[in-house]
Amino acid sequence: MQRPAPANLPPLAPAALEHSAAAAAHLRAAIAANGGWLPFDHWMAEALYAPGLGYYAAGNVKLADVDDGAKTPAGDFVTAPQLTPLFARTLAHQAAEVLRQTGTQTVLEFGAGTGALAEGVLLELDALGLQDTRYLILEVSADLRARQADRLKAFGDRVQWLDALPHAFAGCVLANEVLDAMPVSLFAWSPEGAVLERGVTVDAGGAFVWEDRPAPDALATAVAARMPPLPGYVSEINLQGEAWIAAMGSWLERGAALLVDYGFPRNEYYHPQRAGGTLMCHLRHHAHGDPFTAPGLQDITAHVDFTAMAEAALAAGMQVLGYTSQARFLMNAGLMDLLARLDPSDAQAYAQAVAPVQKLLSEAEMGELFKVLAIGRGMQEPLSGFSRGDRLGKL
Repeated sequence: MQRPAPANLPPLAPAALEHSAAAAAHLRAAIAANGGWLPFDHWMAEALYAPGLGYYAAGNVKLADVDDGAKTPAGDFVTAPQLTPLFARTLAHQAAEVLRQTGTQTVLEFGAGTGALAEGVLLELDALGLQDTRYLILEVSADLRARQADRLKAFGDRVQWLDALPHAFAGCVLANEVLDAMPVSLFAWSPEGAVLERGVTVDAGGAFVWEDRPAPDALATAVAARMPPLPGYVSEINLQGEAWIAAMGSWLERGAALLVDYGFPRNEYYHPQRAGGTLMCHLRHHAHGDPFTAPGLQDITAHVDFTAMAEAALAAGMQVLGYTSQARFLMNAGLMDLLARLDPSDAQAYAQAVAPVQKLLSEAEMGELFKVLAIGRGMQEPLSGFSRGDRLGKL
């Protein structure tokens, strides 16, 4: 049975529908193999990462390129590095500060997308006199890795791809929109005040449907520690993201990680008025809330509980170095200085360069929704990106 798509989604090509049908069949088999019910984090992991079928593991066009003049970019969504190279150049200034403070020469990026961030960071590091910096990338998507390799070939063997987490690392870690793509557990509070885990099953017609079951003790304990019982409340908890942060504590020997993503501190994340959670899907530049639509073809994300990530860092023996909005971080880290170097005499070129910056900074768009959290080890001096407007006290 084909589940009806949410309204206003674009039509999909026959080849795309065929791929989605194969991904759906794989998900039904995974549900059957687990006794007819699959926790949502497992379902999300298969929908995004199943070899050859998941959204990030198949050859779909995922990230839009916006610098080719197309009125409707390809892909499903646009990230900050693709909006403007000024994002990467600004981030490079903060990375350079980390490298110089720690006496290291290596950057490690998780989930490098099209390679736009890596390219911009490397070019700006070169301009800052850090031409010997190595750039490591850990990328789970084979087709994105190929796009990165093509885009970054001019840098030669300065850029290398890893197949697994490093055993030890010193330098600067970059993760732009990585945590939001990690599979999350869904939970609901029952009318009696018990924690339920939301999972996925299949109805008689073959469609994916929700089914809640009593949560395992570990999940119930984690949820109860974060919010009071609110019958009918549904939300997410990113235990895999917290485990990723905890693991970083075992391999980050010296340096800092800059985590850029959309999300909130805990008191805002689990606000009583956010009773439906933050789960969001992206398909051909349309955002909607149904993860069962077009499996294998759409991205599935959830906002980040930055309080949880900071707590995981502290528990792993790392420092929490700063937390602020993307707008404040970029301005602190030198974005306005980079803008001042643009030539305003060419009015059209200047306007094209400034317009995406406004999207990065606007409170109504990315400037406030996106946050930057810095964690690390062995850092002795404050980072300039958090010199004003640091919100650590609100975590």
